[in-house]
Amino acid sequence: MASAESPPRFGQSVKGLLSDKVGSCSGDVIALTRQVLKGSRSQEAARNMVIQEDAILHSEDSLRKMSIITTHLQYQQEAIQKNVEHSKNLQDQLRHLLK
Repeated sequence: MASAESPPRFGQSVKGLLSDKVGSCSGDVIALTRQVLKGSRSQEAARNMVIQEDAILHSEDSLRKMSIITTHLQYQQEAIQKNVEHSKNLQDQLRHLLK
């Protein structure tokens, strides 16, 4: 009888081991899938960061150009103010001469 009980136990233990291995492989597949998804998210995040970095560099360049334009406009404003003062002086001189 002991020999009759031995094959079912062996079969059951093989089935149990096989079931454990399948469960382990399933767990490994799930972990691998999570890693792949995490990697694709990391690539997407890196891509987004590059896009944002380009936008920041473009903004910095635009701000630098606007600063230069502002400086030029200030120079022009000063020149216009000096010309207005000079024209007022000329008008005063003309009025004085015409009297």
